[in-house]
Amino acid sequence: MRPSPARLLNILVPVKRAVDYAVKIRVNPQQTGIDTNVKHSMNPFDEIAVEEAVRLREKLKSSIESIKLVSIGPSKCSETLRTGLAMGADSAIHIETPDSAPAPEPLGVAKALRQIIAKQEGGIDIVILGKQAIDDDAGQTGQMLAGLLGWSQATFASKVDIDVEKKVATVLREIDGGSEEIRCRLPVIITTDLRWALAELSRSEPRYASLPNIMKAKKKPIEKLTPEQLGVDLTPRLQTIKVSEPPKRVGGAKVENVDQLIEKLKEAGFTAA
Repeated sequence: MRPSPARLLNILVPVKRAVDYAVKIRVNPQQTGIDTNVKHSMNPFDEIAVEEAVRLREKLKSSIESIKLVSIGPSKCSETLRTGLAMGADSAIHIETPDSAPAPEPLGVAKALRQIIAKQEGGIDIVILGKQAIDDDAGQTGQMLAGLLGWSQATFASKVDIDVEKKVATVLREIDGGSEEIRCRLPVIITTDLRWALAELSRSEPRYASLPNIMKAKKKPIEKLTPEQLGVDLTPRLQTIKVSEPPKRVGGAKVENVDQLIEKLKEAGFTAA
């Protein structure tokens, strides 16, 4: 008997709509958070994740069956998903929340992603997402999702190679002392570091969505779901009491010698130990 052909791999890429990285952040007048009435775009680390998912398919060719995006948030998240579809993803899922609803916390996001993965008929083999979002900087969703699923995880990835036959991912990841290489069995959760996109000069940035691909993306399917349909409660567990801007920096001054420096330090309230 001939062995049955190996099942093709499916990739899921969660993406977040966040305040654009180039926008100067300001606290809203109520001091309950930042002013969100500004330009939004895909979280840069998630943009790297989409790009790397597309590059994995280009590298592994026929071994990747599909790349699916998922995003949680208000109606405008569909624009973020369309951007990812124009970059090369095949389809998307939008877990839509009311425009006035607060942003879900990492644990709620991880629980929603777990439900999405469970509903995929073809199964999910690789989840690639940004190591953190630039708005809350939590950096927890990938690790929580791996814990909920009991899957392998490789965080802060700067390079990934997939052995399709052995179902093993070899990941080079950033650590404080430099980098380390680990091997993970599929299915696996991978979070992207900035260095992954900067590994080579020729691939220093995620690709721009061309006009033809933008037009094609409009025809790609986006499935709409609600947290209630997934049986997930996205109500935040944490309460923000107050948000305020840091004190404005005061200009420095030059001194002529050490004696003047000591006098200035004493005037500022500093004393010798």
